[in-house]
Amino acid sequence: MVKTQLMGILNVTPDSFYDGNKYLLIENAIKRGLLIAEEGADILDIGGESTRPGSAAVSVQEEQSRVIPVIKALKEKVKIPISIDTMKPEIAADALEAGATLLNDVSGFRNPEMREIAASADVDICVMHMLGEPKTMQQNPYYEEGIITVLLDWFDQQVNLLTKAGVKESRIIFDPGIGFGKTVAHNLEIIHNLPKLRAVGFPVLLGTSRKSFMSKILNLPAAELLPTTIAINTLAIQASVDIIRVHDVAEHRKVIDIMDALYADGQ
Repeated sequence: MVKTQLMGILNVTPDSFYDGNKYLLIENAIKRGLLIAEEGADILDIGGESTRPGSAAVSVQEEQSRVIPVIKALKEKVKIPISIDTMKPEIAADALEAGATLLNDVSGFRNPEMREIAASADVDICVMHMLGEPKTMQQNPYYEEGIITVLLDWFDQQVNLLTKAGVKESRIIFDPGIGFGKTVAHNLEIIHNLPKLRAVGFPVLLGTSRKSFMSKILNLPAAELLPTTIAINTLAIQASVDIIRVHDVAEHRKVIDIMDALYADGQ
C-alpha cells in the first residue's frame, strides 16, 4: 500500500466554505501554518481565493496581498513543502519566487501561461478537474459519457498539453476535483472508482474535507462532517491515494499512522 501524504489546507480568505475569515489576518495565517506543520502535515497548501461553489474571482493584487507575505514568512519557519493554490499565472510565479514548490491549479492548467510557468519552474503540479468555473460549476453538472470516462479523457488531454509545454510527466499529480462541478452521485462514483483513477499511473490527490456532498447526504453542516471526512479518507488511503487534502490535520495524521502500522510489511 502506498504511504499517503497529508496536505494541510490554509485558506487566507474571507469566504471559504468552512474556515473563511479565520486566517485572513497575516498573523493568524502564519500561526495556523505553523500549527499545520506541527500537527504532522507533509505539505502545506496556501490559497488566497475561495473556489467554493458560487464564489467570485478576486483581483491579482488582492490575492497577492493575502498569500505572498504568508508564504515568505512560513518558508523560513516550516520544513515541509509549500503549495500555492491558485489559477492565476501572476500569483503562481510570485509564489514560486517566495518559496512555494508545488502548483495546485483547480482549473487544471487550462491557461497556457500556467503551463509555461510549470515547465520553466520544473516543480510538482496538481492538475484538478473542474467543470467551468467556481461561480457556475454546480449549475446542473452533467456528463453524458459518465464522470469516470470524462475524467480519464480530460486528464489524458491535459497531460498531453502539459508535456508539449515542457512539463515532465514525473511532476504531474491528478486530482479528480470532488465537488467541482459534480453532483452527489458523481462524487460517490469518483470515490468508488479511486483504484481505476490510480491505475492511470499518476499520483492521485483527493480533496473531500468537509465538502457539501456529505452535508446533502447526512443533512449536517460542515462543522459536523469530520467523522464522515475521516471515513472517506480512510477508504482513499486503502485505495493507495497518494495525497489527501484536509482541514483537520492532527486527526488525519493519526489515521494515516495507524493505517501504516496495520498494513506494514504488506499485512
